[in-house]
Amino acid sequence: MRIPFTSWVFLIPICSIFLSFCIFVEAGQCLDSQKSLLVQLKNDLTFSPAATSKKIAQWDQTSDCCFWSGVNCSDGYVTGLDLTNESISGDLSSLFNFQNLQNLSLAYNNFSGSQIPSEFEKLTNLRYLNLTNAGFAGQIPIEISRLTRLVSLDLSADVFLGATPLKLEDPNLNMLVQNLSELIELQLDGVNISARGNEWCRALSSSLQNLRVLSLSNCYLSGPIDSNLLKLQYLSIIRLDNNKLSTPVPDFFANFRQLTSLRLSFSGLTGTFPGKIFQVQTLEILDLSNNVLLHGRLPDFPQNGSLRTLFLSNTNFSGTLSDSISNLIKLSRIDLSNCNFSGSLPHSMANLTKLLFLDMSSNSFNGPIPSFSMAKNLTQINLSHNDLIGQITSTSWEELQYLVSLDLRYNSLNGSIPASLFSLPLLQKLQLSNNQFSGQLNQVFNFSSHLLDTLDLSSNNLDGPIPTPVFELQGLKLLSLSSNNFNGSLQLNVIQRLRNLSSLDLSYNSLLVEYNGNDGINSSLSSFPNITTLKLASSKLKKFPDFLKNQSKL
Repeated sequence: MRIPFTSWVFLIPICSIFLSFCIFVEAGQCLDSQKSLLVQLKNDLTFSPAATSKKIAQWDQTSDCCFWSGVNCSDGYVTGLDLTNESISGDLSSLFNFQNLQNLSLAYNNFSGSQIPSEFEKLTNLRYLNLTNAGFAGQIPIEISRLTRLVSLDLSADVFLGATPLKLEDPNLNMLVQNLSELIELQLDGVNISARGNEWCRALSSSLQNLRVLSLSNCYLSGPIDSNLLKLQYLSIIRLDNNKLSTPVPDFFANFRQLTSLRLSFSGLTGTFPGKIFQVQTLEILDLSNNVLLHGRLPDFPQNGSLRTLFLSNTNFSGTLSDSISNLIKLSRIDLSNCNFSGSLPHSMANLTKLLFLDMSSNSFNGPIPSFSMAKNLTQINLSHNDLIGQITSTSWEELQYLVSLDLRYNSLNGSIPASLFSLPLLQKLQLSNNQFSGQLNQVFNFSSHLLDTLDLSSNNLDGPIPTPVFELQGLKLLSLSSNNFNGSLQLNVIQRLRNLSSLDLSYNSLLVEYNGNDGINSSLSSFPNITTLKLASSKLKKFPDFLKNQSKL
């Protein structure tokens, strides 16, 4: 997350994007020369027609310009300009006359693929420069390397959102950073650097001894990761995801004693991940996901570990989960899906009270599901495609008032479906198919949520009639009750109330499905505006429903 500059009336903090330090500048009465430059800048810029309520549009020439939105001053001189997300493009010439400018953000604008102006070298007092997704393209000019007072440089572009990438060829990375010895934060995500491991590692380690934030995702970097990187002893945040490193993770990453975040997803990592990296006491975020050739095992976690996010999905990690996972008292997001884990889920997981997101699907976990009742802010639980057994009554589901999605498909769970599941106010997806749940739904069905869009209870041992309140869930898009033992009769007309329904499967039950074409409902009025799939196999249907004749998407 990138934090824009913040303006206060008398004391204005300019904070780093990632790190917890700020500098303070004092606002003063605006000098006429500075106001004139700001007015000139506003006149030179072009605003998107869709732009509304922007900072520059609110600049009032009758007031002190040091109190204009996005403007910071010291002794009457403009020292900070935050023009983030102003939908601007056009001529920046007047910008380069602000000789006292220390902090500048042009992030999230639309400079239409133009090059970064070489005139930036005139802003010799710049300490913070943020051009994230500003719309610039092409070669990064060598003049940026002359801003020797820079503490934070962000030239990132989100190419996944269609941004035109910048590139570093001539100058290359080494030439860009060789004079930026004061840099604490370097973010070049999406910049085409196209460098081998020994090149980019040595370029950084030879010039940026004070670096704390290194973010080079999607930069066309390759490996191996050179040990010279260890010279950057203050590194706290390392982001190298979406590159083609094709290399093992070196042991020396565990020697970054201030490491808080390590993101290496989609990087072609190989070999065995060094277990001692998990032991780094300061580590808060570890993302190794989508490295299918990466092996590893989870160690015993240290007491009072700082880990908040652990993503290992789509890797070759294996082994069991230790009871010591409960030591990660700050853990809020864990994704171990599509790995090779086995064994039981530790009962100690009940102590992970900070959990918000849990995905351990597509492994070989067995045994019962531990209680999650104490994780009262959980929003998603996915334990599907495992070998879990037993009932799911260990969790007091009514405690999980923020639960949005519960996916327990493809296990061997049994017993009744807890009534409390059907009263969760924010629940959108409930997927319990391919288990051995039994009992009658009409004994537990009492939905108070109107947000449910997916209900999949197929391939269980449920019996009795289908409760009529099911057909009052107006938000349902998918309803699958197939391959159970539901019985009794069902008037197909009732499902015409589900205006958002796109997929319905009632197949392979003991139902008598009937359709009354004379019930007064005008079937030509697109009763199923989005329906694409309807399955009524083995439902003793005698009359073809008239409303199906006009379903163009079916």
